[in-house]
Amino acid sequence: MTFPGPAGRLEGLWKSASRPGAGSAVFAHPHPLFGGTLHNKVVFRAARALSEAGYGALRFNFRGVGQSDGAHDSGAGEVEDFRAALDEAERRGGLPIVAGGFSFGSAAALRAIPGDPRVAAGIFVGVPLASESGAAVPAPSVPSLFVTGEKDTYGPPALVTEFVGNSGMLVVEIVPGADHFFDGKLDELEAILGRFLASLPAQAAR
Repeated sequence: MTFPGPAGRLEGLWKSASRPGAGSAVFAHPHPLFGGTLHNKVVFRAARALSEAGYGALRFNFRGVGQSDGAHDSGAGEVEDFRAALDEAERRGGLPIVAGGFSFGSAAALRAIPGDPRVAAGIFVGVPLASESGAAVPAPSVPSLFVTGEKDTYGPPALVTEFVGNSGMLVVEIVPGADHFFDGKLDELEAILGRFLASLPAQAAR
């Protein structure tokens, strides 16, 4: 499917919720200049976990990727693309929205969601805090999960833990033995996402 974006059409895939009723979600892909697309294996696994938890999940290609119009904009335009995806997710699956992404996509999501009351929770995988893409990203103000690999050089566990700080709303999960791409660890990653999503109603109640 395609939907309107600030630089033209954006290509996306919508995965309906396995058991509807939780709301919708947007999950963004890694760096476009290094092969990142909506078909990335981490993005696919995240969309599946979201669907299983009751969220209609939108994964999409940033501008200039696949069939999306426009050209890479070093992160600035991609933040606006993410906001357009939030609009489309709301239209298709309703509220509340879980927002997130992998690597470059997680940084775009973190920059896109501040002040957006539709976003009730976040999932940020492999946030590239040690690279230019993840420089000076803001911490979220909604319950959020941060997942990083023990051997991730772009989002080292120590940096992620420092970034999250002592906020009770932000959870860090470190996957033992995993690198930035979670090679051989995708089942563990998907299980972590599922547990977090299952905990959201209890978090909201507290």
